[in-house]
Amino acid sequence: MSLIVQKFGGTSVADPQKILGAARKAIRAAQSGNQVVVVVSAMGKTTDHLIALANEITDRPNSREMDTLMSSGEQITIALMAIALESLGYRAVSMTGAQIGIKTDNTHTKARIKSISTDSMRRALDAGRIVIAAGFQGINDDGDITTLGRGGSDTSAVALAAALGADECEIYTDVDGVYTTDPRILPEARKVSQISYDEMLELASLGAGVMHSRSIEFAKKFGVTVHVRSSFSDTDGTLIVATPESDMPVAGCAVARNEARLTLVGVPDKPGNAMWLFSRIAEAKIATDMIVQNIGLEGRTDISFTVPATDLNATLDVLNLVTTEIGAERVDYQEKAAKVSAVGLGMESQSGVAEKMFRAISTKGINISMITTSEIKISALVDLDDAAETLRAIHSTFNLQKAPEKLNKPEIKTTQSINKAELNIARLSGMEDIIIESINLDRTQARITLPEVPDKPGIAADMFERIASAGIVVDMIVQSCGREGKAMISFTIPRIVLDKATIVSNELANEWNAAPAQFNPKVAILTVRGTGLRSHTGLAYRMFKTLADGNINVNVISTSERSISITIDDALGENGLQLLKKEFVTEMM
Repeated sequence: MSLIVQKFGGTSVADPQKILGAARKAIRAAQSGNQVVVVVSAMGKTTDHLIALANEITDRPNSREMDTLMSSGEQITIALMAIALESLGYRAVSMTGAQIGIKTDNTHTKARIKSISTDSMRRALDAGRIVIAAGFQGINDDGDITTLGRGGSDTSAVALAAALGADECEIYTDVDGVYTTDPRILPEARKVSQISYDEMLELASLGAGVMHSRSIEFAKKFGVTVHVRSSFSDTDGTLIVATPESDMPVAGCAVARNEARLTLVGVPDKPGNAMWLFSRIAEAKIATDMIVQNIGLEGRTDISFTVPATDLNATLDVLNLVTTEIGAERVDYQEKAAKVSAVGLGMESQSGVAEKMFRAISTKGINISMITTSEIKISALVDLDDAAETLRAIHSTFNLQKAPEKLNKPEIKTTQSINKAELNIARLSGMEDIIIESINLDRTQARITLPEVPDKPGIAADMFERIASAGIVVDMIVQSCGREGKAMISFTIPRIVLDKATIVSNELANEWNAAPAQFNPKVAILTVRGTGLRSHTGLAYRMFKTLADGNINVNVISTSERSISITIDDALGENGLQLLKKEFVTEMM
């Protein structure tokens, strides 16, 4: 018998009538011959209301008690859903996270799932009941209630689907699928028929609000087919599977509005300082994004990164301490920034995406303050006021409003196809541990840096259009934020075209009255690829610490949801590779 996990978010169970509507969807799935597990969130704005109640008492409520308080919202919903199903003539049983056996770590309000016991759910399903599971919550080894943080019900649903070996996990929400961008911002956005795990991971972390990235991490690790559907209709939605919708270079774009940019200015350019910075940030449980370090000049470098705007003050507290500890010059920050990104697996095999994106932005007169790239993502940091226009420019230039002429067939790898021994081990321990897919060394690249280019619209577009017209393929691109009207752009290229790229770069520097281009004919690029890199706040620290302990200095840093890439001296490349493999040996697939 097939098994389906259905998840209904807060808007889908906001009142008794909607709860009855969700119950009818569960009944239809059961009538089709499926065993059914229903995961629910708290009704409507219940969680926000509970948090507000606590804040009326104190602005610093105890995190253990907050978990006890916030988990009560889901308990109300599971009881009402079970009552609804019983009233419609179907046997049902409600279960809290503790009753299911969702074991988590001890981090209150942001707990991670360690294991799930499926025994109680199996008994209920085999007895012909529909299981109603409380999303967003679990229990730690001390028996305390824990909650999983933002997007916790999505995480619960996909984790349960993984543990149970479900055929599909249906995510019911107030939209009818995944769109090429947020349709509330761009009405011309198009619903996609399917999207790959990697693309969805990037888009989820970049601001697409349909799914939370931790739930997609589970789906990718365990091969869960996720179907994003509307709570208010029976139309097909979007499948999240292994393969993309098409071979087009860009699948979607996203904007993260509530970003803050921080820069540690004038960091002594020596091994260990990046490690020290990110160790302090990891200790504060702050998730960093868009990490950019450019090459050092005169013995000092700048390290920039973005964090959620809500974490700005906490991050400033950390940086003020680090400034003194490592002898940096000062801290600079921007409160109102937005990160706009283009994502697509097709970027791995098709060139010209970066320059096309930068030109689209520049034609709108919008300045880019930071750039970071990966194999399947290009992100640009712009002023918050320019966010919507930047998003529209990217969406239009890649014709995302039009359906591709040739669609791929979905490659569905359900958890049923996973080796049972491996799946059983995964159920028992470390379900949400980080997975490192590969650690690679590339010793074919050179690096060029333009240290003092004008910090104005169109610079990146002009540069990479000229580079592309010379037949040069660019790998890493990093632009650090401007200082005193100047910005620094570094990029890597194949060594065999260094002479050609140097000529083009110096021509541009002369046209801009900028300093001459600097180049390193031999750099090593180390890349760590995996699942959960961004949500595990300590990974960057571990990577930088390992290299620092080996007396290896990091020159350039570029990050994404699924990879962290750095450049180091070529002669140290093999040593750096072995150090990272040793550090992450337990997380390697």
